Amino acid sequence: MQLHNLFPFPEERKTRRRVGRGAGSGLGGTAGKGHKGQNARSGGGVRPGFEGGQMPLQRRLPKHGFKNYPFKVVYTVINLDSLLAAFPGKTEVSLNDIYERGLARSGDLVKVLSRGDLAQALTVEAHKFSKAAAEKIQKVGGTVKEWEAKEQGGEAASQ
Repeated sequence: MQLHNLFPFPEERKTRRRVGRGAGSGLGGTAGKGHKGQNARSGGGVRPGFEGGQMPLQRRLPKHGFKNYPFKVVYTVINLDSLLAAFPGKTEVSLNDIYERGLARSGDLVKVLSRGDLAQALTVEAHKFSKAAAEKIQKVGGTVKEWEAKEQGGEAASQ
């Protein structure tokens, strides 16, 4: 069986409503839209939230809170166990390696978190490290290279 062979049985298909096809259909004449008026017209009706000229709810309620969407910084998080699984036996993991392996999309900001245990020294390059992850890496003799988040492609600032 393949996807193009799948289809609903005829009794499961809902028949299309054929409006304006005679009085016997129950939807003849005005096609179920009543007589005249805004909603009977082609393209008629009001926009969502319109309350007939009354001040709409979304304008009656006060603005609330702080919106920081344009400046929000989003990191792709990678745990230590994911790094070890993706790079077995490797002692140095760069940002390009992470991008090429598909752990993060190219150009994304990468943050390393501490889930998992390290057995050998590992040099890891990322934009940010959790405190626990940095401690785990440094405890086994590894190094942490933290990149500046603003300049994705600048020099690595060693920590």
